[in-house]
Amino acid sequence: MGGAQLAGRGREARVTEWEVAMGDGTEEANERDEALGAATEGSLALALASTTEDKPELDGDGRRKRRERARAHTISIRRLSKTELARGRMLYPETDYWKPKTRAECVDMERPCPFVSCKYHLYVDVHPIRGSIKVNFTDLEVWEMTETCALDIADRGGITLEEVGEIMNLTRERVRQVETAGLSKLAALTDVARLKDYVF
Repeated sequence: MGGAQLAGRGREARVTEWEVAMGDGTEEANERDEALGAATEGSLALALASTTEDKPELDGDGRRKRRERARAHTISIRRLSKTELARGRMLYPETDYWKPKTRAECVDMERPCPFVSCKYHLYVDVHPIRGSIKVNFTDLEVWEMTETCALDIADRGGITLEEVGEIMNLTRERVRQVETAGLSKLAALTDVARLKDYVF
């Protein structure tokens, strides 16, 4: 079936054609579903049913939908009024409490990590110069996050760009851009190290 004919038939036709190409909607799929239903019951059946669903969600144009995710929110300290800053100091006074200072103190602590002020915590980022606060997960509370510490993720070893994007609430392309910028900065540092021999 040609693209023009497919475009004229609507979303249902595209989904049906995709299902036929993938083997769904045929006698094989019906037999498989009956075998799964007869072999399992309860939560195991739900788990198997969720693993056998391979259909991507499609939008109105027949393209795969992007994952819905809440965007990060940045709070600029410069835009806050003096009264807002004073109210914040009054409501949340700085108190001295124990918090880990080394990785050795932190590694065996409870997770999710409650110390949001740690620079390795994934919930918020504070800009080192401007002081602006970026809340990475506006739709979650700290205790609802699955991963909270960047050092825990680094200890596990290498992960894909998509996994990094999922953890940091960024797109895969943005993660690739940040990676490229960081690698170029490291390359510049090695060039500077070679020039130190010539500096008096």
